[in-house]
Amino acid sequence: MAATAFPAIGAALAVMPDYSHATSTGVLKQNDFVGISFWIISMALIAATAFFFLERDRVSPKWKTSLTVSGLVTLVAAVHYFYMREVWVVAGSTPTVFRYIDWLITVPLLMIEFYLILAAITKVQSGIFWRLIIGTLVMLIGGYMGEAGYWGVWPAFIIGMAGWAFILYEIFLGEAGKISAETAPPAVRSAFNTMRLIVTFGWAIYPIGYFFGYLTGSNAADSANALNIIYNAADVLNKIAFGLIIWSVAVSESEQAAKH
Repeated sequence: MAATAFPAIGAALAVMPDYSHATSTGVLKQNDFVGISFWIISMALIAATAFFFLERDRVSPKWKTSLTVSGLVTLVAAVHYFYMREVWVVAGSTPTVFRYIDWLITVPLLMIEFYLILAAITKVQSGIFWRLIIGTLVMLIGGYMGEAGYWGVWPAFIIGMAGWAFILYEIFLGEAGKISAETAPPAVRSAFNTMRLIVTFGWAIYPIGYFFGYLTGSNAADSANALNIIYNAADVLNKIAFGLIIWSVAVSESEQAAKH
């Protein structure tokens, strides 16, 4: 294992908040399933970050950026989950702004991964990059404005869904989808297809969470619990699994290239 990866891991761990005072402010209860879910995913995200940074040394140079972005996604998410889990344990709440600060950074990075894996195999127009970013921002802004109470929950929900639909169009029927189908080698095409299935079905968890959190008329406590557990489960799939797919194709393509 190359030593060059260790500074990156050290830097990742250095930004982790210090919770040595947690016992004086709150203790996780064994029946607090929302709090338990925060702890599980925060640990999983740290492990994934170390894994992606270390695995950069196994892949060829053209794939290193993709693995770096995967590590950054899980690192940013881990920092936010450390904060959110303590706030939940101490106050029993998770301010909406925490999640959207996370998503405003990590979701565009996940979308950039589609551009990066195509750029690793062929020349790709910058329009793909910008369309994915625009669709992502529309989706996030719509969701935040609804959850934060700035817009009505239904209009905001519709706007957010429109941004998501725009992304799906680009990766299935738009230029990105066509490049994958016509140009990508089998391993990359398979990874691209799996990634867009995650965006289709994995990301569907977020509007489901939004629906149960804001549109069912349930009491505030039950809605908050449902919303947090659903969002936490979605982040495990959509951040860690997404990165593992990219890691898999990066290693496969690099090993194949080394044989020739």
